Amino acid sequence: MSQTPGNNDNEKNQGSEGIPAPSGKANLIDTDYVIGQDNIQTNRFGFNVDLHGKVFTISSLVILLFVIVTLALPGQMEPIFNGAKSFLTDHLSWLFLLAANIFVILAIVLIFTPLSRVRIGGMHAKPDFSYTGWFAMLFAAGMGIGLMFYGVAEPITHYGTSITGDSWAPLGGAAGDSAQSQSLAMAATIFHWGLHPWGIYAIVALSLALFSYNKGLPLTMRSIFYPILGERIWGWPGHIIDILAVFATLFGLATSLGLGASQASAGLNYLFGTPNTDVTMVILIIGISLVALASVMLGVDKGVQRLSQINMVLAFLLLMFVIIVGPTMLIATGFIENMGSYLKNLPALSMPFGREDTNFVHGWTAFYWAWWISWSPFVGMFIARVSRGRTVREFLIAVLLVPTVVSVLWMTAFGDTAISQLTNGFEGVKDAALELQLFTMLGQLPLTSITSFIGIILVMVFFITSSDSGSLVIDSITAGGKVDAPKPQRMFWALIEGAIAIALLLGGGLTALQAAVIATGLPFTIVLLAACYAIIQGLRSEPRY
Repeated sequence: MSQTPGNNDNEKNQGSEGIPAPSGKANLIDTDYVIGQDNIQTNRFGFNVDLHGKVFTISSLVILLFVIVTLALPGQMEPIFNGAKSFLTDHLSWLFLLAANIFVILAIVLIFTPLSRVRIGGMHAKPDFSYTGWFAMLFAAGMGIGLMFYGVAEPITHYGTSITGDSWAPLGGAAGDSAQSQSLAMAATIFHWGLHPWGIYAIVALSLALFSYNKGLPLTMRSIFYPILGERIWGWPGHIIDILAVFATLFGLATSLGLGASQASAGLNYLFGTPNTDVTMVILIIGISLVALASVMLGVDKGVQRLSQINMVLAFLLLMFVIIVGPTMLIATGFIENMGSYLKNLPALSMPFGREDTNFVHGWTAFYWAWWISWSPFVGMFIARVSRGRTVREFLIAVLLVPTVVSVLWMTAFGDTAISQLTNGFEGVKDAALELQLFTMLGQLPLTSITSFIGIILVMVFFITSSDSGSLVIDSITAGGKVDAPKPQRMFWALIEGAIAIALLLGGGLTALQAAVIATGLPFTIVLLAACYAIIQGLRSEPRY
């Protein structure tokens, strides 16, 4: 390793692929590898391609085979998905819970160690964004289809199982006790959207940022493992890590897109009476994927960014609307109470062993943790790109706390409003399908048509921006770490994401989505556990104040 800005190869890596060289002292890794040296570059059939032959070929062929088989044999695939989901959650839920706990604990412990004085991008690196802009982007990363889909559905479901003492209740529920059931429901919901998912994202994002901006390696998952594998990361061990990252990211994205399509279809049926069928969902996925594809083809990155900003404004307005016209005082007091209930129940909810609420752990927590782990390369790369110039302590505090607070506020506003409607005698939300519960809740508030339409627009735009951004991340991984690979490759992955979502919806619906994300999240969990050691070693070698 070298304390200087590096050799010519590293300078070439940083200068040509958009990765800035460290500013000030940084412990660059001295490697002869040049980004893209193993890539296939050609211009056949009028398309420019610049891709890592082994990673791209294996990833794309396996995914295409999966899509073809699932679409050709949906009846035969559905029991396979059901069986896979049951087996993995019944036997390996403890691993997901234990791993997520390790990620959170490591992130929190690092804040209080001298290693937190390391600055991302070198000792003299300056932040690329103000605190306001940076927090806004962390907020944007925390928002998405998931919050739209589960913001009402999860709290109302946990409340219903808790008050009846159902076997699906978190921590056994609180049969007959409305107040305690609401407290448990909100604690369980926040548990799934609070520190644990953001602990996962923080570890991945910090690892990517450190080994790219401080060590001079490509912005891809294999780079994190240099302290463990050394130069072998450029061979098959690194290829396997990147292939697993592609699978995890694709199926994590496909799960979100599938949920978004089912919710948008339900919303259109609720507002306009359109058929809420598989055909409608497939048409929605195809249509929205084509819009995402057009944005890739036209190179309208700024347009997508503006679309994301508009979406954030719409999400904020919808949140404020629910707070103002809903049970305002209940939401205001509930925010503090729910946070307290979450912290009080956190040890019990995160316990990997000896649980009696096995249905809750298997059906909810294990799925969520696998989903977040699958999303971690996608969200982690986004967070890494916007966090250069921050110290590790700044980074971890912000990434852990800012999105968690936003998620608590969102879940409190939507969840407590729905539970309030139920306790006041309206059972429509409880009886509605999961994908329809948001619109049913909004139906009890003023301006129903407007707010429900905004909800549909939010889901669709989250769909577009997730597909566009996700295809960029996957393309970077399959292009050997290049961040400016030709657009046709990104177009290919945008189409593949939509195809996987369609295949999973037709091959088993929500269960298939959950089974796929758990199956791909499992091996990547092992990858991330190994990354915990690598990040400590990487930080220890860095100069700090």
